[in-house]
Amino acid sequence: MSKPEQFYQSSIGKKWIVALTGLVLVAYVLGHLAGNLQIFLPDKGEKINAYGAFLHSLGPLLWAVRAFLLACLVIHIVTTIQLAIENRRARPDRYEGVRYKKASWAGRSMVMSGLIVLCFVIFHILHFTTLTIDPRFQTMKETLPNGTERHNVYEMVVTGFQNPAASCFYIVGMILLCMHLSHGFGSLVQTLGLNSTRLAPWLVNGGRLLAVIICLGYIAIPIAVMIGILHL
Repeated sequence: MSKPEQFYQSSIGKKWIVALTGLVLVAYVLGHLAGNLQIFLPDKGEKINAYGAFLHSLGPLLWAVRAFLLACLVIHIVTTIQLAIENRRARPDRYEGVRYKKASWAGRSMVMSGLIVLCFVIFHILHFTTLTIDPRFQTMKETLPNGTERHNVYEMVVTGFQNPAASCFYIVGMILLCMHLSHGFGSLVQTLGLNSTRLAPWLVNGGRLLAVIICLGYIAIPIAVMIGILHL
């Protein structure tokens, strides 16, 4: 067995893989949030439409990045499931009740929340990326002064979130992501050996605060649509 295989087979190796893929995904979530929040700028969608056009102009590179991120997400979830199975096998049955009471709900549901978030990501891609769920999005375009066309992302987002079911699913997905991240930051601190008595509380609490900010930033968009702040 090669050294990379030995590393992956070990518990600490799996934890490092979960931690590193998690960091990659958090970086993407933050960058994506920064782009999405441009919808609140007072230009009726000009900046977010330009942002969407820029991403679209990347062509194959954009899909390569998406494939890499999706691979990180799948590896993250699969490795987390493997760790959960290993931990359950190694846990004595007589301590099951005690450990269950001590564990937080977020910690106990890491695998389930991760799978639900994966379903949400797939839904989000089909909704706003491939434009499969709502075919109307394919015709939502605007013509620029130079004669070129680009997708009207502003119109797509507002129209998409006018659907209460889509908005509610999006909000629930973001709340679960927040819970997943808040627990994940604690595990990350331990995995990377940053659990000193002085540093660890700052990192863990800072991670939880970041998870809440991410959640509020994302759910602000569907809520703003539903209450009429963002409208066509």
